[in-house]
This record gives sequence, C-alpha cells and structure tokens, in this order.
Amino acid sequence: MVKMVDRVYEIHDPRFCNLIVQSAELEELYTGCRWAEGPVWFADMNCLLFSDIPNQRMLRYIPGEGVSIYREPSNFVNGNTRDRQGRLVSCEHAGRRVIRTEVDGSITVLADRFEGRRLNSPNDVVVKSDGSVWFTDPTYGILSDYEGYHAEPEQPSRNVYRLDPETGTLSMVADDFGQPNGLAFSPDEKLLYVADSAASHDETAPRHIRVFDVVDGTRLESGRVFCTLDCGLPDGFRLDLAGNLWTSAGDGVHCFAPDGTLLGKILVPQTVANLTFGGPRRNRLFITATKSLYAVYLTTTGAQYP
Repeated sequence: MVKMVDRVYEIHDPRFCNLIVQSAELEELYTGCRWAEGPVWFADMNCLLFSDIPNQRMLRYIPGEGVSIYREPSNFVNGNTRDRQGRLVSCEHAGRRVIRTEVDGSITVLADRFEGRRLNSPNDVVVKSDGSVWFTDPTYGILSDYEGYHAEPEQPSRNVYRLDPETGTLSMVADDFGQPNGLAFSPDEKLLYVADSAASHDETAPRHIRVFDVVDGTRLESGRVFCTLDCGLPDGFRLDLAGNLWTSAGDGVHCFAPDGTLLGKILVPQTVANLTFGGPRRNRLFITATKSLYAVYLTTTGAQYP
C-alpha cells in the first residue's frame, strides 16, 4: 500500500521514512528554463551549476542570492560533474565532446572521437577516484536542432566510454544500449549504474537502469537490470552513502534500495531530468525538472566528491 505524505512523498517501503524529512517542503528555487539539466554542486563556492540546454546557457544558483548566468553560449552543455581536483567536466552536444574547464577558465577537450569517428552527443559523465572519466553517448543531441545540431551518427552504436587519465586512451566499455543516459558509481566504486532511456522515442524500448560489476577499475561485466521505472524514463541519478539510488522520473524522483526495491517517491510538478546532492552537509537534493530548479532536504547524505 502506498502512503501519501502531504502530496510530496509516496512511501512504498517503511525504509523510505528514514531517508526523508516528512515536514520538509519541495522548494522551487528558479523557473524559466526550456529543459533544465546537469546539476553539479560546488561546496567550495557554495553554489550549484546547472544546464539549460535549448537556451544555450549554464546557470549558477547561490543560496540566498538566486540564479545568474554562468556561461552563455554553452555549446548545448548537458551533463556536468567535477573531478577530484574540483574542475568542472561537462558533456557538450554541439561540440559532440567531453570537456574540462580549467581553473583559469580555459577549456580542455577530453574526448571528441572514437576510432577516428565523431562521438554522437555525450550526455552524462562521472569521474572515478582514479581520475578516469566515464560517460554515455546517445544520439539525443544530434536528433534535431533543438538541443544541438542535427546530424547523422558516425558511431555504429550508442556506447558507454572510459577515458584513461594517464594515457588519454578512450575505451568503449558497453555497446548494447538503446540510448545510454545517466550513470553513477556505487559508493565503493565496485558497481556502475547506467540508465537506458530509449523508450523516449520507442515505447517498446527500455526504460530501466542497469548495473554492472566494475572489474579491475577499467571494465564492465555481468550487466543486469537493476530497476524499471513505472512512470516516465530514467535520466540522471545519484546515490547516497548507503547505496540508495535516487533517479529522475516522469512524476518526480524515485528512490531505490541497493537491492532494487522501490522505497518511495518525491513528487515533482514537472518531469524531472536530473538531480544531485548539495548544501554544506550534502543532504539537500537539488532537482532539475523541465523549466525549473527544485530542492528538498533529506536525512541522507550524497555519495559524491569533492
């Protein structure tokens, strides 16, 4: 039986009650985007950066001050993360590349080709503790001129990649996705979760998150379905320190236990694209949902660095 709490939470499992603050409100912090995406928290600067892909801009939210322009034009940047040195790593649809913003503001291209052919349109990215960069490469950014530039894909498949931090070698670690999307490591980095959102353009295609064993820190094995969403598609997601997975969905944010059980939902008025933990204690969940940026306080802590 599903229990509703003030129309913000759906409790599917009693364990969800220990993760949420039932009196906490869902706050809309900003609106005015066309498709809000890619939130990343900068604790050292007390701010959140996020993408507004079709509007060709990246925005910066500072608690108590509001939202301002961080970068415009953005080259249709989608997903963002930070490496262990605190540098911003981003996926560009227009450039069809993964880039890093250096401390002086200059841009370094990390990857834009695989086996001599252009990438499709890198979507989301994570950096492992060893410095390796892992990212997904669906075709969303080249399907039309709305979130990138229309083009024919040069890659024969839609892949997940790993960029070696020492050699710069780009390796394909998975090629059996319809449209690979969000991705995240488990807190101990022994598992990698990857969303497949191919149902966005084919109702018969997957709308699930898969999980892989990470072997020797470089390879993926034993891929299996971790969870399937009952509303909308899995896009971006994050894990907390207990290994619970918090994912975007059509009706809000869905929380799954490490065993794949749906614990509960945070209901959001707009379709959620992505989310991240932030705030001084990493217990505030920032949610990018269609036109708006939302936030809600939780009792759990996000597993993310720095």
